[in-house]
Amino acid sequence: MTTTETTKKSIFSNLTFQILIAMLLGAVLGIIIHKNYIADDAKNFSDKIKMLATVFIRLVQMIIAPLVFTTLVVGIAKLGDVKSVGRIGGKALGWFFSASFISLLIGLFWVNTLQPGVGLHLGKIDVSTASELTEKIDGFSAQNFVEHIIPKSIVEAMANNEILQIVIFSIFFGLAAASIGVDAKPVVNALDKMSHIILKMVNYVMKFAPIGVFGAIAGVFAIKDVNDLLVTYAKFFSSFLVGIASLWVFLLVVGYIFLKSQMTTLLKRIVGPLMIAFGTTSSEAVFPKLTEELERFGVKDKIVSFMLPLGYSFNLDGSMMYMTFASIFIAQVYGVHLDLGTQMTMLLVLMLTSKGIAGVPRASLVVVAATCGMFKIPIEGIALILPIDHFCDMFRSATNVLGNALATSVIGKWEKES
Repeated sequence: MTTTETTKKSIFSNLTFQILIAMLLGAVLGIIIHKNYIADDAKNFSDKIKMLATVFIRLVQMIIAPLVFTTLVVGIAKLGDVKSVGRIGGKALGWFFSASFISLLIGLFWVNTLQPGVGLHLGKIDVSTASELTEKIDGFSAQNFVEHIIPKSIVEAMANNEILQIVIFSIFFGLAAASIGVDAKPVVNALDKMSHIILKMVNYVMKFAPIGVFGAIAGVFAIKDVNDLLVTYAKFFSSFLVGIASLWVFLLVVGYIFLKSQMTTLLKRIVGPLMIAFGTTSSEAVFPKLTEELERFGVKDKIVSFMLPLGYSFNLDGSMMYMTFASIFIAQVYGVHLDLGTQMTMLLVLMLTSKGIAGVPRASLVVVAATCGMFKIPIEGIALILPIDHFCDMFRSATNVLGNALATSVIGKWEKES
């Protein structure tokens, strides 16, 4: 086989390239269906083609709980003591809350600077489309926050893929195993072997990624008139993209400060997970693949297994930026004036409430709706952003993946140097 043939084969077998082609083909097919079929037929097609994405995401979800449990227990057992876990956990939470605060500030800055909601008239909006989200607001309480952190059953936590609850159980289990010492080694070794088997499963599951992305993109484009949407929401969407781009610049600059030339290598490693998250609008869908790529990048497995599950609950930078942006956008549309002090209070409320609903579907919108209610902004205003939310979610999900990859890599480097 010639060098040229080998190069071509490597390009076409590359997961990232396959996902890119799948996105393009999905968009083309979706647009064709949208333009040539009546709405009911297009909706029927969309529901069926999205099953491809559902199958892929469910395949990923089935391995998340055992992967988090096995890798985290083994990682903590290798760390060896409470002091090490506390040190890394302290660094992690410090990073997560700092990144969340800055992400919220970026959203706050751009929505006030560009004012996408001022003078905007979106015609008649069907507020009933927001009812599913507003019904979930009653769950926002201190009790709800605790219930999302402390598991009452590890079996239930695993069944529901409650990552943060699995993390809590795994930390206790790992510390107990480390304290027992030699007697616990057979269990730790068995879990170590199991984690390697699950990571092998990741390779099999990722072969379905292009098919899942194809289904997700085709399903969306089949039922949405993208041209009309982008024209109607041009100011909102373009302003949102400015905010996301600013956040990416910030994250990349911070990454370069800490990782130097390694930052380029990291980006090459995570481009596949970024594309999957973008195409499926699910950062959860890339959790296993991201775990694998960060270990290949050189972060110790015990750091990756500890950081990523925490990050998926506490470090969703793209979602955080969107929360302040969307909340104040709705206020602008309804003419609700919020002074700077009120907006900063809103920012702090978002910092807290967003940490208590890890794993809730469309969590960003639920938090936005709840925040609007707290600050006397019409909750039904959430319906204003629902039509364009899927496209915003593509960028949010990819940004969440970047933020977690960066946090894990930087903490990994700090630990290596300490």
